[in-house]
Amino acid sequence: MKYKTVGKTGIQVSELCFGTMSFGGNADKETSKKLFHRCLDKGINFFDSANVYSDGVAEEILGELIEGKRDELVITTKAGFPTGADLNARGASRRHLLLSVEQSLKRLKTDRVEFYFIHRFDSLTAIEETVRTLDDLQKQGKILYPAVSNWAAWQIAKALGISAKEGLAGFELVQPMYNLVKRQAEVEILPLAESEQLGVISYSPLGGGLLTGKYGVGKKPASGRLVDQSNYTKRYEESIYYDIADRFSAYARERDVHPATLAVAWVLGNPAITSPIIGARNLEQLEPSLAAVDLDFTSQWREEITALSIDPPLATDRSEEAGQ
Repeated sequence: MKYKTVGKTGIQVSELCFGTMSFGGNADKETSKKLFHRCLDKGINFFDSANVYSDGVAEEILGELIEGKRDELVITTKAGFPTGADLNARGASRRHLLLSVEQSLKRLKTDRVEFYFIHRFDSLTAIEETVRTLDDLQKQGKILYPAVSNWAAWQIAKALGISAKEGLAGFELVQPMYNLVKRQAEVEILPLAESEQLGVISYSPLGGGLLTGKYGVGKKPASGRLVDQSNYTKRYEESIYYDIADRFSAYARERDVHPATLAVAWVLGNPAITSPIIGARNLEQLEPSLAAVDLDFTSQWREEITALSIDPPLATDRSEEAGQ
């Protein structure tokens, strides 16, 4: 396992981050414990969570697991998605963030988190209100650095500008979706991160299972996220994604590498990425993703795999300038 610095923070994290979305859901408490300790054995010191994962149970399980080793680990969590029926139990308002961080810290049994993510953009709350609240939480020591997930590049850039102008703590870590079939982050988010020296922990390197060899044109398992969960079904409904999955699986077979290993390695091979977030519901599912750090993954492999996909459109319509 190698370790990288998160942006300008000086914090060293493993080149893989483990996401705890399965804790308390697809992975029961005992399985979660096994997943956590297998990650530790591999050298992972970076764990990502959110207040909505299994309705807070994921944070509770993670909180129990990190006891006795808290200071050796880098922990993130998030707020923004609805946590109840109350109209104000969501978003990035000062009210919701102040309540949410206290609830998360209690579940995690810790006095702070290293990175605190705004989970999604809140069009009802002024960005100034959100970044000022995050600055207050940093001053209180409850979060060490603000972070952001699922925002567009212009939204992140606007927030960074406000933070700089007002002398407030700015985002230091971003969390976009990124995998071989979902490459929109390459257009503006990753260049923004490199320009502003932001850390990047991208999620869904396996495309919800699409890039594990189980899916292809006319090929689907009996169950799985892309089959059972409507949000994933919609996210990966384009037929071209299954064409890419077929080509990618064939490429992996030719090299005798598990597709999941190759998919994670491809994301890890992007220099803008600090750590891909891997996840699993059991140890068998976890191992191929962990194996990505041991793969002799070359730049030629990355170029060849990238060519199996479709380059996202440029940020402008001046396509003639591509590659210049």
